[in-house]
Amino acid sequence: MTTALRAPDMSHPLGQMPPEFATIMRPELPSLINEVTVEIRRTVPEYAEVLTGPYARAVRHIVAQNLTTFVDKVEAPGASTVQRDKICRRFGRFEAYEGRSLDTMQTTFRVGARLALRRAKKVGRRYNISSALMLAFADALFAYVDELVELAREGYLEARSELERSQESQRRRLLQHILSGTGLRDGNLAEAAERAGWELPEEVTLLALSGDAPPVRAALSADALVDMEDPRPHALLPGGLDEARRAELAEAPTHIRAVVGLTVPLEQAAESLRWAQRGLSLVEHGVIPAGPVTYCEDHLVTLWLFADTALLDALARQRLAPLADLTPTQRERLVDTLRAWLDTRGNAVQMAERLHLHPQTVRYRLRNLDRAFGEQLAAPEPRFALELALRALRMRGS
Repeated sequence: MTTALRAPDMSHPLGQMPPEFATIMRPELPSLINEVTVEIRRTVPEYAEVLTGPYARAVRHIVAQNLTTFVDKVEAPGASTVQRDKICRRFGRFEAYEGRSLDTMQTTFRVGARLALRRAKKVGRRYNISSALMLAFADALFAYVDELVELAREGYLEARSELERSQESQRRRLLQHILSGTGLRDGNLAEAAERAGWELPEEVTLLALSGDAPPVRAALSADALVDMEDPRPHALLPGGLDEARRAELAEAPTHIRAVVGLTVPLEQAAESLRWAQRGLSLVEHGVIPAGPVTYCEDHLVTLWLFADTALLDALARQRLAPLADLTPTQRERLVDTLRAWLDTRGNAVQMAERLHLHPQTVRYRLRNLDRAFGEQLAAPEPRFALELALRALRMRGS
């Protein structure tokens, strides 16, 4: 049997296909749908189990809807695609929730296009369809497949975004669970970690992040647990600070400010965060030099010294009480002299060089120090306390 189809109308949507082409394609649909479904099962390993399980009917329905809508559009370019669009987006969402890749999803559409084109060529020979019309059909088919892929991709990305938000929420709750310590006591931590898709490590390192310029989530590694909603943003890195982790932190944007706590066993995570937050406070107050990333391990003495600032102030008032009645200028001179005395172990010549004074002036000041502090400069414990107070004052710039 032969038929004469008119030449393609180049103003026609869907690849300039003549509507009559739908008449000879529609009877081919049932067997083509079966062929495509079987071929997907054979050539796409990820779908072998799906197409033999409860979702087999759903996949067949997707194939049928897409092929039928193509023929409908050839016959009537204004035919509705609402149902097709909905099914394609739903398919993309399903693929995302199943954890398959975009490539796998696109492969299924390419399989359908390949078999549809092969069937069209077979039909074309039967009906003596011109090569020009077959070329128009191929162009229309591939343009149509691009539409399907884009629709499914929209659904896929939408679902992936939802999954990521859900997982981030689960991971934020897991971080809170770890820091509260309750999960360690009630034994539910492993279950919470499994729900969040996160493997519990033996050691962790906490980060305190500045609330003024917190990093975006993407600036931190994918395996980090992050809480940006807390008034004091923070993150947990599994494991220690190896070279790879340090290199990763070194690449952080320069506008952020982060302080890295010490690596500790998982059950001591709250301690690591406490140290990191203390370090961040000291950075913000100028006690520790500012930088995009600061490591607590480089400032342990400072962290210890400023662990309780009220107590530190009390220590300074107690140890420097002998200077309380002096004028500010006199007090500043003697404090400078006292620091130089402690740093040089009382060597007047070295003190003079450090203070840019004549040795005789230094000796005069030393006599004033001796009158003010007396035995405190000779006894080890009072001298140590005095040195701590002076060091803290110098760091704080007061």
